[in-house]
Amino acid sequence: MSTASPRVTAAADIPASSAMTTPAPIIRLEQITKVFYGEDVETHALTEIDLEIRPGEYVTVAGPSGCGKSTLLSLLGLLDTPTHGRYQLKGQPVEALSFKERARVRNRTIGFIFQSFNLIGDLTVAENVELPLTYRGMPRAERLDRIHAALDRVEMAHRAKHLPGQLSGGQQQRVAVARAVVGEPTIVLADEPTGNLDSKNGALVMDLLQGLHESGSTICMVTHDPRYAHRATRTVQLFDGRVVKGEDLVEA
Repeated sequence: MSTASPRVTAAADIPASSAMTTPAPIIRLEQITKVFYGEDVETHALTEIDLEIRPGEYVTVAGPSGCGKSTLLSLLGLLDTPTHGRYQLKGQPVEALSFKERARVRNRTIGFIFQSFNLIGDLTVAENVELPLTYRGMPRAERLDRIHAALDRVEMAHRAKHLPGQLSGGQQQRVAVARAVVGEPTIVLADEPTGNLDSKNGALVMDLLQGLHESGSTICMVTHDPRYAHRATRTVQLFDGRVVKGEDLVEA
């Protein structure tokens, strides 16, 4: 009685459903246009933007001043709405969300890092970091654990009781990073996060963003500084409100 030889499965035999697939975009913009209306003029900040960002990507949006970078980030973060076009976040359209619903999505899904830090001066470092958690009804013990972990991550736990005015610019931005990640957001949006920092502190903040990316966060950062744009895995180039170039910038 002969024994059949084991069959070697060829690539063509593997069902398509079991093959490796590219994850669906976490952010998808389709023909997004943003127009600001004045008394006598219309300003087209963004024109027919198509953009997809997938989970775990690190994308920079680059371009000269006034090209629409910060406007794009505001739309991505639900701080503003497009004039035309369609925006899907995690597969769901967001245009029709109410103000309250948009705030809830921002609080639970998106972490923001701003160029100007945006810390509240009369709150301590710990209280500033706690802010995103206070709107969730989270028990105080859990909030304290998260605050300590976030500050420890940016090496600012020893400054927890200080006020922002007692910190250097670099320290304030590190606190802002802690505030952005304390709620464990799916997406981190950074708007010129090194713009007000010297080169040493700028590099420290960029290292923090790199660490967030390596731990699985999806990051979209606006910058005009080529020293930092190359750290991302992909760049989107804007010029006069339009996407003019996008290329992979994976470091060797």
